[in-house]
Amino acid sequence: MSLLTTRAPAKINLTLHVLGRRPGDGYHALESLVAFAEVADTLELLPGRDLALEVFGPTAGPAGPLDDNLVLRAARHLAAGVDGLRLGAFRLHKQLPVAAGIGGGSSDAAAALRLLAELNALALDHPAVIATARATGADVPVCLDPRARMMRGAGEEIGPVLELARLPAVLVNPGVPVSTAPVFKALGLAIGQRLDGAEHPGVAAGLDADAVLGVIAPARNDLEAPALTVAPVIGEALALLRAQDGCRLARMSGSGATVFAIFSDTAAAQAAAGAVRVAQPGWWVEPTQLA
Repeated sequence: MSLLTTRAPAKINLTLHVLGRRPGDGYHALESLVAFAEVADTLELLPGRDLALEVFGPTAGPAGPLDDNLVLRAARHLAAGVDGLRLGAFRLHKQLPVAAGIGGGSSDAAAALRLLAELNALALDHPAVIATARATGADVPVCLDPRARMMRGAGEEIGPVLELARLPAVLVNPGVPVSTAPVFKALGLAIGQRLDGAEHPGVAAGLDADAVLGVIAPARNDLEAPALTVAPVIGEALALLRAQDGCRLARMSGSGATVFAIFSDTAAAQAAAGAVRVAQPGWWVEPTQLA
């Protein structure tokens, strides 16, 4: 079979409400409206007898040891659950920043599962594929079919596709990797404790851009404040985006340090990205669309 290819797009938490910390397993219960960006890693699979991975590209260095890469973890887990699973050699073109709050590794793992499912004629809702996604990482299930939807629980509850309007946006990462654990530690919730705050707004399918902004503007990212204590530069990135013409909303994604801003139109997003690059030439800056 010939080379298989798929994109692994950045996952953006338009909202992220922390409901509390579950008494049973200690995980944080979340409610998040997730969208995906046009900017992405690219993953290829050349079918063959041996499982292998090559990582290259501008952010390949920080991606960590190959043997611990989520692409290989997902492939090995799926192979353990499906007798005779066909495998092969993966090539990952890494363009998304690492430890950045945009699910880069999770999206790569989900991309690997999509390619293996295609190679082996498995549906994406095959029990082994779903079980592998959940076992590989909390964000992997929502990345399996990367379209806007609600994510709840510790990532295991995935809502239906929402078909939201495309949102012109700019993504900015100030070059500081932020691990999730210190951010949740700074949030400071004890097991069984709930976090006060307004409920997440309801999200209907098929909303236009203005309606999406109307839903997410009064919502929040509950990890933004604790993340600012871990990486104060996140506040600088947010302030820079909010100062740009046409910015309608700026917020942190996930546990940081990537922030995003939604703009009135594509031209405004492109202009803002250019201005941020001039102001901070060492930062990762990408104009994109979210959907």
